[in-house]
Amino acid sequence: MSIRNRAPPPPSSASRGTAHRQNQSPPEEEEPYNIIPIHNLLADHPSLRYPEVRAAAGSLGAVGDLRKPPFVQWLPQMDLLDWLGHFFGFQKDNVRNQREHLVLHLANSQMRLQSPPDSIDTLDYNVLRRFRRRLLRNYTNWCSYLGRTSSIWISESRRRDDDLRRELLYVALYLLIWGESANLRFVPECICYIFHHMALELNKILEDYIDENTGRPFLPTISGENAFLNQVVKPIYQTISREVESSKNGTAPHSAWRNYDDINEYFWSRRCFEKLKWPIDVGSTFFVVSGRRKHVGKTGFVEQRSFWNLFRSFDRLWVMLILFLQAAIIVAWEQKTYPWEALKSRDVQVKVLTVFLTWSGLRFLQSFLDLGTQYSLISRETMSVLVRMVMKIVVAACWMVIFAVFYARIWTQRKHDGRWSHSANQRIITFLEVALVFLIPEILALVLFIIPWVRNFIEGTNWRIFYMLTWWFQSRAFVGRGLREGLADNVKYTLFWIVVLATKFCFSYFLQIKPMIMPTKTLLRLRDISYEWHQFFHNSNRFAVGLLWLPVVLIYLMDLQIWYSIYSSFVGAAVGLFAHLGEIRNTQQLRLRFQFFASAIQFNLMPEEQLLGGRGMRNKFKDAIHRLKLRYGFGRPYRKLESNQVEANKFALIWNEIIMTFREEDIINDKEVELLELPQNTWNVRVIRWPCILLCNELLLALSQARELVDAPDKWLWHKICKYEYRRCAVIEAYDCVKHLLLSIIKKGTEEYSIVMVLFQEIDHSIEIEKFTKTYNMYALPQVHTKLISLLELLIWPKKDLGKMVNTLQALYETALRDFYIEKRNREQLMEDGLAPQSGGPGKLLFENAVELPGTDNDTFYRQVRRLHTILISRDSMHNVPRNLEARRRIAFFSNSLFMNMPHAPQVEKMLAFSVLTPYYSEDVLLSKEQLCTDNEDGISTLFYLQTIYADEWENFMERMRGEGMKNDKEIWTTKLKDLRFWASCRGQTLARTVRGMMYYYHALKMLAFLDSASEMDIREGAQELSSMGQSVGLDGFGSQRTASSRSLSRAGSSVNMLYKGHEYGTALMKYTYVVACQLYGAQKAKKDLHADDILDLMKNNEALRVAYVDEVSAGRDETEYYSVLVKYDQKLDKEVEIYRVKLPGQIKLGEGKPENQNHAIIFTRGDAIQTIDMNQDNYFEEALKVRNLLEEFKHNYGIRKPTVLGVREHIFTGSVSSLAWFMSAQETSFVTLGQRVLANPLKVRMHYGHPDVFDRFWFLTRGGISKASRVINISEDIFAGFNSTLRGGNVTHHEYIQVGKGRDVGLNQISMFEAKVASGNGEQVLSRDVYRLGHRLDFFRMLSFFYTTVGFYFNTMMVVLTVYVFLWGRLYLCLSGIETSIVADNTSNNKALATILNQQFIIQIGLFTALPMIVENSLEHGFLNAIWDFITMQLQLSSIFYTFSMGTRTHFFGRTILHGGAKYRATGRGFVVQHKSFAENYRLYARSHFVKAIELGLILTLYAGFSPIAKGTFLYIALTISSWFLVMSWILAPFVFNPSGFDWLKTVDDFDDFMNWIWYRGGVYTKAEQSWEAWWREEQEHLRTTGLWGKVFEVILDLRFFFFQCGIVYQLGIAAGSKSIVVYLLSWIYIVVAIGIFIVISYARDKYAAKDHIYYRLVQFLVILLIILVIIALLRFTNLEFIDLFTSLLAFIPTGWGLISIALVFRPLLQSTVLWKVVMSMACLYEIMFGVIVMAPVALLSWMPGFQEMQTRILFNEAFSRGLRIFQILTSKKS
Repeated sequence: MSIRNRAPPPPSSASRGTAHRQNQSPPEEEEPYNIIPIHNLLADHPSLRYPEVRAAAGSLGAVGDLRKPPFVQWLPQMDLLDWLGHFFGFQKDNVRNQREHLVLHLANSQMRLQSPPDSIDTLDYNVLRRFRRRLLRNYTNWCSYLGRTSSIWISESRRRDDDLRRELLYVALYLLIWGESANLRFVPECICYIFHHMALELNKILEDYIDENTGRPFLPTISGENAFLNQVVKPIYQTISREVESSKNGTAPHSAWRNYDDINEYFWSRRCFEKLKWPIDVGSTFFVVSGRRKHVGKTGFVEQRSFWNLFRSFDRLWVMLILFLQAAIIVAWEQKTYPWEALKSRDVQVKVLTVFLTWSGLRFLQSFLDLGTQYSLISRETMSVLVRMVMKIVVAACWMVIFAVFYARIWTQRKHDGRWSHSANQRIITFLEVALVFLIPEILALVLFIIPWVRNFIEGTNWRIFYMLTWWFQSRAFVGRGLREGLADNVKYTLFWIVVLATKFCFSYFLQIKPMIMPTKTLLRLRDISYEWHQFFHNSNRFAVGLLWLPVVLIYLMDLQIWYSIYSSFVGAAVGLFAHLGEIRNTQQLRLRFQFFASAIQFNLMPEEQLLGGRGMRNKFKDAIHRLKLRYGFGRPYRKLESNQVEANKFALIWNEIIMTFREEDIINDKEVELLELPQNTWNVRVIRWPCILLCNELLLALSQARELVDAPDKWLWHKICKYEYRRCAVIEAYDCVKHLLLSIIKKGTEEYSIVMVLFQEIDHSIEIEKFTKTYNMYALPQVHTKLISLLELLIWPKKDLGKMVNTLQALYETALRDFYIEKRNREQLMEDGLAPQSGGPGKLLFENAVELPGTDNDTFYRQVRRLHTILISRDSMHNVPRNLEARRRIAFFSNSLFMNMPHAPQVEKMLAFSVLTPYYSEDVLLSKEQLCTDNEDGISTLFYLQTIYADEWENFMERMRGEGMKNDKEIWTTKLKDLRFWASCRGQTLARTVRGMMYYYHALKMLAFLDSASEMDIREGAQELSSMGQSVGLDGFGSQRTASSRSLSRAGSSVNMLYKGHEYGTALMKYTYVVACQLYGAQKAKKDLHADDILDLMKNNEALRVAYVDEVSAGRDETEYYSVLVKYDQKLDKEVEIYRVKLPGQIKLGEGKPENQNHAIIFTRGDAIQTIDMNQDNYFEEALKVRNLLEEFKHNYGIRKPTVLGVREHIFTGSVSSLAWFMSAQETSFVTLGQRVLANPLKVRMHYGHPDVFDRFWFLTRGGISKASRVINISEDIFAGFNSTLRGGNVTHHEYIQVGKGRDVGLNQISMFEAKVASGNGEQVLSRDVYRLGHRLDFFRMLSFFYTTVGFYFNTMMVVLTVYVFLWGRLYLCLSGIETSIVADNTSNNKALATILNQQFIIQIGLFTALPMIVENSLEHGFLNAIWDFITMQLQLSSIFYTFSMGTRTHFFGRTILHGGAKYRATGRGFVVQHKSFAENYRLYARSHFVKAIELGLILTLYAGFSPIAKGTFLYIALTISSWFLVMSWILAPFVFNPSGFDWLKTVDDFDDFMNWIWYRGGVYTKAEQSWEAWWREEQEHLRTTGLWGKVFEVILDLRFFFFQCGIVYQLGIAAGSKSIVVYLLSWIYIVVAIGIFIVISYARDKYAAKDHIYYRLVQFLVILLIILVIIALLRFTNLEFIDLFTSLLAFIPTGWGLISIALVFRPLLQSTVLWKVVMSMACLYEIMFGVIVMAPVALLSWMPGFQEMQTRILFNEAFSRGLRIFQILTSKKS
């Protein structure tokens, strides 16, 4: 276990009285508490020393004269929360939980007050009022939106006596409702509705209302035990639950059932008051589930599955693209050089006006789609929606007619006059006037865009007049109002998009559209084409022209994504440069900056004395100047640090703690600790003692300077040395240390001692009078230097040899007297000066009996000796310290971040409190012994793999274990097993790693709290105390022997912990809580699962860790009760204790699992902010030090709003495992850094993409939580938190001075499953109301940013693949129809147009998309040459194949989800991937998404090569098809290229056998897809069963393409004899029928005779074969059939068969019960074998060829190879 994760030591007796006294056992009846024992304010707990805590708790106790709840015994210790709990029937543990929540929050808020309140023991009224406004802001907005009077009866202007109590009651009531609402927390306006009525009843109690019916004092309508849960929460919960059931596990169409959003949006209209009433009327239509009569349908929005959603949501974008395309084609048709030349012609000007016709048509389409998709919204109560939809369709149709009429009138007049006469021009003007009226809404939108605050005002106010004005344009919704940004931000992102659009349109016009005009005209002019088949469209090549244009149009529609990618890369780099990213990249750059480092830590991480004036402009200016000084070293800030300064000691404490953390994580070894640490000041050194790595070589350089400047005066020599700060320090430190060392090893009172004293006094005197170079011989310094080194080596050596030491001292003395003094003196003079012994008899050696060494247990002494030795001997510049790359990266990032702009840190007491929440299901907590030792099929154990990958860290770990008392390496499996498991777990993606990382926050806060409150004396004494104790953590350096017992397992004695006074624990606990939502922990405990023991261990070792889980308790027959439970480990009782148990209305998982898990545990979090951390993340101690600064960002405005989500940068830590992991991490890194940086600034559309982001907790708590949970639609649950935040007027920022670690998937199959999950999630987002609303409510340019960074990215990836398809199908059409031959014959080549299409397509596929952002970000952070080298290495490791393959994954799953649904959560696993995946497994994963598609494209390319006249010229064919062949090969070979041992011949043979067994194994009902082809095949078609009618129609239309092969090829066969008749094609179907007939006959014979009468089966086979041969002979003899036709025809008929199977699958419900279905299945099985063989062929060939396997291993693990790995040894299991 990490030593850091131990419980705090019991404070010493001298500690303050409030510290824990752990030896006291508490009384039995003491109630368990979470953070503060509020139930007992006299308890001995460090947090209770704060008067603010007592004030907050005291204010809750002020029940005073309130009417007591009836039917309960009121006890004196009860408070306002108990009062509310008894009146309204809240659960006891909910009350306890919210009591602590409220007290902690109020206490923390009061601590943050700049000026303390008058009475320190009472709660400040303004703190409470601010909190109430913040907590209930969403409620007051909701009341205002619905035109209801708020139930908060408090005057905002004047204050009454009981206002404080009333404020508390409102806040507490809301928190109690929220704390018990369970799944209702996802429906925030429903909670507003409940609060509204309950607050009203609370007011009636407070105002002593009398109940009209009973004549008694008013009582709430719901009261009694658990009444709130049973009467309010349960009915609504059960409705949601029944709706989810009716969704058939999410497979029913979204439009058929209500999800969380529909339930919530029911409360956005006033009808909720009329229908639901209060107390809630369970008979209301609201509670009737979908599918029954009289139910409430969808509210607000209907999610319909269709590609049209992309047009509906982002219609403005498509209108722009379509209109520009139309105008550009019209202008380019004139074939002038520049467009403005063409536009001089009046004809062209008038033709361009047709864009208005198109525009009105697009408006009509949009209106029509609105009605088509949203008709389910219409009910009796929402007739106005229908009225608006119909009116919009009518108006749009009218505009189409009006434009058509007015446009026709222009040309009629022109034809009548024969020229552009005055009347014709007049008609143009009329047309333009009509167009102006049409454009009024757009002009209005533009005006409001330019002055955004007006729009925000109109949308934000709830005046009916504004509602009526905007009714036509958009339906009224509670969210999505007032989303405009401030003017400055507006200008920034507008400029960005204007540049992008200008580039795109210029490029499109000149390089896409214009080159196409000439070939188009040529094609249209072509006459007398000799068609090679039956032509349906005679006399027209328009279809061919369409096919030529289609790929160009598709690229035109998607290439804005590429321009966005290019520009955002450069803008991101610029923003990063201005943020000072990447200024310190390595140890050399750190050396240059390290001397300003202490000042930077002081400036950024230490709180300044904040004056009451706050932070004005003057202070900001001062800060900027100070940062400049720090960054570039002006004013030598380090001079202030000379060692007596407190600043230096604080810096040393922080820096050493960081280094100690590195040591505990085993990323540096003991020797590196000594080289990196800043020793505390001992031995009376007069300068700051920089780490050894900075002082290396400096002393030797100073010595050589002294020799060179031998005649120079002291001043000059010293001036030269002082030019380099480190050199000056090295010289002074070396001199002071040598002096102290010699005086401490020579006994005091001896003659030798006084001689040495005198010697140093003379040297000091000569320095003082500046005569050093005149008095001493500089040439003798090297000799002195050598002798000193010899002495130090003797001291360091474990076996001390005093005789040798005496000799060395003697030699040193001789050198000093004989060579060092310029002026020689005789013995008498020396005796007189005190430099020679007075009574030196013959034979007596000087120093003989005078040497006395400190004991070997004096670690501090020997540590200093080792440091001095290092300073004296180091010659190299130590650029490779630390050796570990991760340690170097972390030091570089941390040091760089301190020179970046960040808010000032407040004191820990004054910082915002925060929580971290991690959802956990059943992943690994700690790797078990079995997991570590068990070998995989290649004979490799996980531990062996880790020892190889992390060889240096393993050595460091073993060194640490030996330092902790391990005698024998075998003990690692016995006494040190836990440490071993922890070490291995921290190198995987386990919960233990995440918990260790997140607990660094707690340790950092404790240390910062100590430094905040410690006086100068504390710090100085502490520093000396630490020095005297020795900071050793088993650092036995260069072999100094230490006993095992000298290192205890607690951190006491290892670091700053020793200095804590006790209150630090209290402060840190109040400011930080870590909750892990281990949903199944209860069940795991019951089953005695190892996971549960490991989780308990984590709690034991981390006192700030809390575990929340769902407990299932059986209550009677078939009934189960569910509880949210919070537990912690009580250090005093030494056992796990349950803190809270809140009953739930039912099972928590109604929607997606992860958000539901987060939601049940969020009630146990505390603080103003919450950081969401996933199970695959890590954190670092040095980053945790900056958390105070990060949280301060919530107080700063970004644009016109304060942030609601703080985006945090991620570091992908899995990049070094294999080349695949590296590609993935490079792609991910460029998105989480550069991508998100641009999204936040300047584009202002950053969402929440996952985990390390920090949320404004109370903002989200009242607005639906930190993720959305509706089944399937919210499968990418995280991003919806970002959508929700933006729609509700939040603001998401991005900060890069702090980072969190993140693991990514490392094997191709894991990566593909992850990509599939994200692509499916994006497919679902396209249908969602959030995307629709953002597409409509954001201004035009933010809408563009939003589209191209979310669903647009996936849509455009799909368009790239679609372009390849369309292009190849188009070429095949031209080639098989004979048009291509005619074009070639006509000699007017359309190759220019082809070049246009192909160039772009190739660039796109090579992946400029992914490459450019990576190169730019790498250049910024690691330097341009490094970035280019990385890029080249990636290409050599075949990254292009990987990125092309990924593109296929995204395309397949995104497209399939939009068409058919079927998105599901895919658990990718977080393991280490080193084992070989079988062919069958790869086939199952990639058959549909890649292999079949690649085979189809390969077939097209092969046919094109065979039949095209162009393909006769090899070069042209290669130029045309190289990128397509690359795509085909990538899609087929990638799973094998990136599969360990993918080209091992023996494994390939085994894999094929395994594949065939899988194909033929039939299995039974419960057979899994992994076991049998049939089960997999059924599973693979599942989406076709649940898809809607349009999905089926579309699928059939797409499948028809397979019949085209047959249609084209049969006319090319010899047997067709040149006939072009349709009969040829129809006759070819006889072949298909016969083939199927033969197949059926043989299948029937096999089933009937194969088992019993085998001879009959063989006879049938023989007759069929004979018949086939006879038919072929007859055809060859009597028709024009050629032998080659037999093979060519296979290319025609095989696709037809696949097309028939694909269509049959769509009609599966009809066919399944018929005899045909068996035939379909048998045919499908044959096809599957054929596909398998086609895919296996290249793999088998490469496996058979020698050398490929080694090359593949080299490619796959190259990154690891470069770090000296024995991967090949790993894979071939040649264990040492």
